[in-house]
Amino acid sequence: MSIAAMRLIGFILGIFLITLAVSMAIPMITLVVYERSGEISAFLWSSLITLVSGLMLVVRGRPETFQLRPRDMYLLTTASWVVVCSFAALPMVFIHHISYTDAFFETMSGVTTTGSTILTGLDTASPGLLIWRSMLHWLGGIGFIGMAVAILPLLRVGGMRLFQTESSDWSEKVTPRSHVAATYILWIYLGLTGGSALALWLAGMTPFEAINHAMSLISTGGYSTSDASLAHWPQPAIHWIAVVVMILGSLPFTLYVATLRGHRRALIKDQQVRGFISFLVITWLVIGTWLSFNSDNSWWDSVRIVAVNVTSVVTTTGVALGDYTLWGSFAIMLFFYLTFVGGCSGSTAGGLKIFRFQVARTLLMSSLKQLIHPRAVIQKKYNGHPIDEEIVRSLLTFCFFFTVTIAAIALGLALIGLDWTTALSGAATAVCNVGPGLGNIIGPAGNFSSLPDAAKWLLTIGMLLGRLEILTVLVLVTPVFWRY
Repeated sequence: MSIAAMRLIGFILGIFLITLAVSMAIPMITLVVYERSGEISAFLWSSLITLVSGLMLVVRGRPETFQLRPRDMYLLTTASWVVVCSFAALPMVFIHHISYTDAFFETMSGVTTTGSTILTGLDTASPGLLIWRSMLHWLGGIGFIGMAVAILPLLRVGGMRLFQTESSDWSEKVTPRSHVAATYILWIYLGLTGGSALALWLAGMTPFEAINHAMSLISTGGYSTSDASLAHWPQPAIHWIAVVVMILGSLPFTLYVATLRGHRRALIKDQQVRGFISFLVITWLVIGTWLSFNSDNSWWDSVRIVAVNVTSVVTTTGVALGDYTLWGSFAIMLFFYLTFVGGCSGSTAGGLKIFRFQVARTLLMSSLKQLIHPRAVIQKKYNGHPIDEEIVRSLLTFCFFFTVTIAAIALGLALIGLDWTTALSGAATAVCNVGPGLGNIIGPAGNFSSLPDAAKWLLTIGMLLGRLEILTVLVLVTPVFWRY
């Protein structure tokens, strides 16, 4: 790693920290509006520390002729998430007087849009703290979209690289410049957030609650302003709006841009989107019907409750409408499986992503056909494009390390002393960026506050690995990365 590369990475990190410091003005304004001026000092000091640190990195200036290579972006991508979380945790330490471990866990969960929390008493919590948590989701969501579109394809990591239909359409047909692409995505993200907040407000939430949940839902994050999550609001309209917003946040944002630029059927024609929506609707109907026969709820209410919880887990959002672990062992096992699914590539959702299951199905069917017709030349396609060996190799590599990472973290949590349900579901929900796990401790009705500090740090690493698609972080620990 050259000195010029490190200097440029430091410069970019400084810009991130300055932006973070400026964004802390929003919680301060919120505290003024709610007449909680005594809590402003926590954000003021956090903002000053963050601003000074950012200026120290920026003041040296950026090299005029040097540009980051793809290998340098590995370090930039991982460092940006870690550094931003390190400073974004300061307000929680100052205003809530919690340990830095808890604050960093909460912040990493927010920025990675995981939604796991160690905080309780949210219904009476500081409005400044609540809006800051939601902003972490919102900033992390748009940050991941930008990374998925602009950085991961260059690194040959993630769904945007694995099947190049989106990346080629993006560069050749949608818009020719990356900064124009980023502008489109930002305005779409803002528009969806504003529209979601308006809909939630009209459905019965207060403006403050609507804004917080709009940022949380569109980023598929999961933080709420109530300990009961969406169960705090009994209005069915709010529940269905939440379902729609979670789905919107889980669709490829590049296809939103393509739709706006004249490709009216871009979303409808995409195989990934069709498969994702079909999977959700079928799951709602099947499990909703099962729940109606095994509870006192009507069929429609059962479908609504199932739609919220299933969509939340599949899209890795993490909000909840009641404790679905009380539905029985079948529901517990089902929701554990759903934890791994994820949304679409190029969205704010985590997990394995739906397209990997579709590509795997295509590979399975072609293998079965090859067994029947050994000499046949069977062309494997996805979204109308051929699946080459690089795509297959990347898919197998990611899925293998995805599974190994969850297994290793679960083993570490068990070694710390957690029961096997908490350890396994905690590892899965961290790496998949879902939020709630299973069991009495970290289930939908619990939180992560009672876990040992060592377990929280291990889960924090899992959140980062899952959000950055595993390989982006793992490459940094290889000796060859630092040797040349």
